[in-house]
Amino acid sequence: MSDIHGISKDFADITQTGPGTIGGRYLRSFWLPVSLSDQLAPGRAKPLQIMSEAFTLYRGQDGVAQVIAPYCPHRGTQLSTGWVEGHALRCFYHGWKFGPDGRCIEAPAEREGFASNISIKSYPTREYLGLVFAFLGEGDAPDFPRYSDLEDDGIVEASEYWRDCNFFNNIENQCDPVHVAFTHRTSSFTEGGLTGVPLVSAEETSWGLAVSARREGGGVRVTQIGMPNMIHIRIVPATHGAEWGDLFAWRIPVDDVSHKSFNVWLHRVHGNAAKEFAAKRAANAAVNVPSVQEVGAAFRRGDLSFDDIKDHPDIIGVQDDIVQVGQGVVARRAGERLGRSDVGVALIRKLWLRELRALESGAPLKSWQWNPKLSATVGTSEAS
Repeated sequence: MSDIHGISKDFADITQTGPGTIGGRYLRSFWLPVSLSDQLAPGRAKPLQIMSEAFTLYRGQDGVAQVIAPYCPHRGTQLSTGWVEGHALRCFYHGWKFGPDGRCIEAPAEREGFASNISIKSYPTREYLGLVFAFLGEGDAPDFPRYSDLEDDGIVEASEYWRDCNFFNNIENQCDPVHVAFTHRTSSFTEGGLTGVPLVSAEETSWGLAVSARREGGGVRVTQIGMPNMIHIRIVPATHGAEWGDLFAWRIPVDDVSHKSFNVWLHRVHGNAAKEFAAKRAANAAVNVPSVQEVGAAFRRGDLSFDDIKDHPDIIGVQDDIVQVGQGVVARRAGERLGRSDVGVALIRKLWLRELRALESGAPLKSWQWNPKLSATVGTSEAS
């Protein structure tokens, strides 16, 4: 295996996730979020692109979401332009109708029985925590995972963002707690006490890896990374008097040069704190500000200064966009000089490459399992 500190075929295997790639095969062996639930009304369909591959997502009039193939097998037009009828989707071009299992129900201009010989791919689809998940791989889907830390009392929010770089830029960033002291030095992170340069350690777990950041005074923040593309962190209190919350996020390739992050937040707010939180969210939503991508691009061009961006309502998103896209749409790993603080980055690369080589050779893969005992933490060294 080549040196993981440099660019190589190994990294191309990780960062390229289209159909037929080893990295794409690996990601497709997991349940992945593909959409926010509230972006898909009953009776509507929309196109998806995930890992450089097209799909159709629709919600039946019965409210059930389903992912199927992107194109009609008759003349190849885009199925998402069709009509949802009951729990099925009818093609806009010639009216062929497909059920959620992919079987053709009707082919109006053809002889009786013709439709029964036609089918398209259908993918196992589930909804959970405000997200639509699909299993896009071959064979039987694994058990659907649940995360009890997000099922506690409080306000659950699902959100997404787009970033114009490879998904692994983001995954490596989440394994790097040192950047918080610099990239996010003016943000809610530092307001919540995550200041100073931490001493970093990392270890493999049953879910992926745990990255510990020990700061002066004994404070420790443990970030849990779930293989292959998840993160669980504790988030600063949503409003005065609230507890620290939880964030789970999935980094999903759109193609090899862009990705989406699907995020589920549990804000532990109740009573008056919940009302204050709702009012704050409404006020932020009413503010018309440039997008994170626009601000990040302008900052990288040198058109904006730190003072120009510090009041953006998604300042953390802006800061991360600046550095991650600034690495190159696929990070320029050639010539990297990793240090002792990069143990989390080195370990996530090692785990990915180990699993890809096992998949390539037909060897058993590790069955990654989330466990509530692996919950992310923020606290003292004794509590962690």
